[in-house]
Amino acid sequence: MYVNDIISGACQPNNEPKILKENASTAWVDANNVLGATASHFAMDIAIKKAQETGVGWVTVKGSNHNGIAGFWAKKAADKGLIGMAFTNTSPLLAPTRSKKAALGTNPLSVVAPASKGESFYLDMATTAVAVGKIEMQCRKGEPLPLGWAQGPDGKITQDAELAFKTSCLMPLGGGENTSGYKGFGLSAVVDIFSGILSGSNYGHHIRSWSHTGSGGPANLGHCFVAVNPGSFAPGFEDRMAESIQHWRQLEPTDPNLPVMAPGDKEKEAAKETDANGTVSYVKQQIESSAELAKRLKVKPMVVKFN
Repeated sequence: MYVNDIISGACQPNNEPKILKENASTAWVDANNVLGATASHFAMDIAIKKAQETGVGWVTVKGSNHNGIAGFWAKKAADKGLIGMAFTNTSPLLAPTRSKKAALGTNPLSVVAPASKGESFYLDMATTAVAVGKIEMQCRKGEPLPLGWAQGPDGKITQDAELAFKTSCLMPLGGGENTSGYKGFGLSAVVDIFSGILSGSNYGHHIRSWSHTGSGGPANLGHCFVAVNPGSFAPGFEDRMAESIQHWRQLEPTDPNLPVMAPGDKEKEAAKETDANGTVSYVKQQIESSAELAKRLKVKPMVVKFN
């Protein structure tokens, strides 16, 4: 989808992002329609520098594109000893509580905090119940959806994966109103305030649908990046953070076979396994689509080793 946006001209990867306005602790950036990753590196680096100088850096970005994993950007700050936060709005997929139509995106948020004893807090979450890719996977497997994932065109919760995929109306985190889905709706709106409304980018219902065709013109997505120096506050933050993380893991689990995990543990275990193997594992469909893309672009395909 990135490639299609570039080919169609909806994204201009060779442009340069620029600062439109700034003071000691804040900056407003125009991504100038570059790739979201380019704009995000640029903006978070600014936030980190300002946090190192003043204690906090808050940067909003307009005119950007999909920027991948929210946690990656927050971790950039944590790697420098800062608390990092990253937010971005996305194409509308979330149906606000009581609505039949989508009006907000999956709008992920991330917070990554450094800790002592080799620990770190890592949260990266969408504000919808699930990502749309999980609906697609249920379609491929021919399996029904769990309750609370998506709704049909009538606004009612559906377990029909095909219908849900066509409707493209994900439920907010929490599901329906009776299970507090309005909290996920509220969180998605907060992310849009920080990312889109504050930056002057497209927001909510004004954002185009993202498709494989690259149609719809520039995305003009908004991001927000925050870096906070814990040293500007009470001493001992990293030790308290580590103690909290280790306490959570030591709690008695409801199932002895499933120990309590701190936010980020699952990802860290996967990364450790990948590093030990020296390879990255992909599902068959990803390998096939990557090979097709390499052929289309006339570039060398990635080296694949089948188990």
